[in-house]
Amino acid sequence: MFGLEYPSIDNLVGWPTYFGDGAFWSMNKIGLISLLAMLIPTAFFLVAKKEMVPRGAQNLVEGAVEFIDSQVVLPAIGPEGRRYTPLLLSIFLFVFFGNIFEVIPTFHMPANARMANPIILAVIAAATYIGVGFKYHGFAYLKDTIWPGFVPVALRPLVGLIEFLTVFLIRPFALAVRLCANMLAGHLLLVTFGVLCITLWQLSALVVILPFSFAMLVLLTGFEIFVSFLQAFVFALLTAVFIDSSLNPAH
Repeated sequence: MFGLEYPSIDNLVGWPTYFGDGAFWSMNKIGLISLLAMLIPTAFFLVAKKEMVPRGAQNLVEGAVEFIDSQVVLPAIGPEGRRYTPLLLSIFLFVFFGNIFEVIPTFHMPANARMANPIILAVIAAATYIGVGFKYHGFAYLKDTIWPGFVPVALRPLVGLIEFLTVFLIRPFALAVRLCANMLAGHLLLVTFGVLCITLWQLSALVVILPFSFAMLVLLTGFEIFVSFLQAFVFALLTAVFIDSSLNPAH
């Protein structure tokens, strides 16, 4: 259009090898972002551990721990859920840092817009709450799932099938899809308005519209920063809720 070439969809969802092409340690951009999303919070915790006086990294780390404890663990599980704070905090930080690279120059891609990371996190979440269910309730956890006593006997086979699919398949699948879909949608919006700004800049006849599209790009960037945080919070909170449902199935 107008003599301009627009990027194909492969530029949005397909990433070539970033470095080490052909080697066993080769990595594309998504892999690099995922690695950084793990290393950055780890570095913060290591630095905070060495600080004798609370400042800088230690304040950030303590704030993150307090946030997960007060906004995720206690509301969703209660005081007995503090044993799961390390897991929920790790999930939150990994998801957040993986998301926030969407607005970092030269990266411009959230790692969780690809299904690989969300599905692995969802499997970890599912393994945790299912393991908790069997640990504290034994075989009764499975029996109460597939043969729920709170419904009439005639309906138990149907409700039990629905409950089984929900607990063992639908919950983790929904966790993964929610995270991936939200981050991919935001990424597509940012790319769309970014390409639009470039296009308007090159088409002198339409350059008068550029300030409006650029303003929208700035607003969407700020919104995506919020979404990056929100999706990390929601993933951690839902994981905590599922853990509580395994600890207290009667609820």
